[in-house]
Amino acid sequence: MLLWSLAALLLVAARWIDPPTTAVHIQRRLQAWIHNKPYQERYNFIPLSQISPDLQHAVIAAEDARFYHHHGFDWQAIQLAAQEDMEGDRMRGGSTLTQQLVKNLFFGTGRSFLRKGAESALVPVAELVLGKRRILELYLNVVEWGPGIYGADAACRTDYRTPARSIGRQSSARLAAILPAPLKRRPERMDRYSAIIQERMRQMGW
Repeated sequence: MLLWSLAALLLVAARWIDPPTTAVHIQRRLQAWIHNKPYQERYNFIPLSQISPDLQHAVIAAEDARFYHHHGFDWQAIQLAAQEDMEGDRMRGGSTLTQQLVKNLFFGTGRSFLRKGAESALVPVAELVLGKRRILELYLNVVEWGPGIYGADAACRTDYRTPARSIGRQSSARLAAILPAPLKRRPERMDRYSAIIQERMRQMGW
């Protein structure tokens, strides 16, 4: 209960204060130290207004198409993911951007029922105190986009040598396509997935 209360207070603070680090950032630093591997972190927090609308739309289309229509949990996506699991044809996860943000901030990339329960208890707090715009701003700035690469601006500058405000539609879709596996996928190899994302964007009116 004490840890949950602390996390909830940190979420309230995150409404105004940009997080200097996250659980995922710390996890990657520890992994590099334990395995004695070089590690360079690129993390530059920028306002949502400085992130291309194309990239904002691509990430929503790829990761949470009902972002503006749910309150932290997308029960339709969860049901679809469960059905695909049973059929052995899993194509997407059921986690919303809010769930992913809470996980990134406080829990890292590990999986457990205990972690999932704690995450679920914090999601309504995030939705209540942050609001959709700030959730999207935080997510786009802290999410992992490659080894040591965190946030939209670092990803755009690393992969396309351009600031996040200038990234185009196709490049945005390629970047969004690597989010499910940022340590393995590369934007230049995302032809099929980026085409699917761009089609979703068109269907959503973007």
